[in-house]
Amino acid sequence: MKTYKAETPEITLKYKASGISKTKITNSQDSYNLLKQMYDGDTLEYCESSIVIYLNRASNSIGWQKISQGGITGTVVDVRMILATALKCGATSLILSHNHPSGNLFPSGNDDKLTKQIKNACDIMEIKLLDHLIITTDGYYSYADQGQI
Repeated sequence: MKTYKAETPEITLKYKASGISKTKITNSQDSYNLLKQMYDGDTLEYCESSIVIYLNRASNSIGWQKISQGGITGTVVDVRMILATALKCGATSLILSHNHPSGNLFPSGNDDKLTKQIKNACDIMEIKLLDHLIITTDGYYSYADQGQI
């Protein structure tokens, strides 16, 4: 590779997937079972956070990322961060999730708005938003199961 002298730094990307454990996601229960391992049980009822699972074309997990951690009543989710990671790891689909510290399994208007915003952004990049799960200690709510994706 030829080295160029420039004042602007070169951006490079390296990705090595060998030796990782992959989980097949075929439904919302699979997603929930995997997500339960990622959320901190000690803070699940204390503060809201958001985690995304990235998947390949065979619906096997590539990896996951904690996108944000907020307060008692909300957290900020940046769509650009979600898509940047999806593009970097070559994901063809993703599953969005967040917890409700209150234990309420039903989505808020803000949850609906965020889901629609992320779905629209994913559609542009040809990445499929498979589901958005709301996680509580007692169970989960799946946008896909409710026909809202």
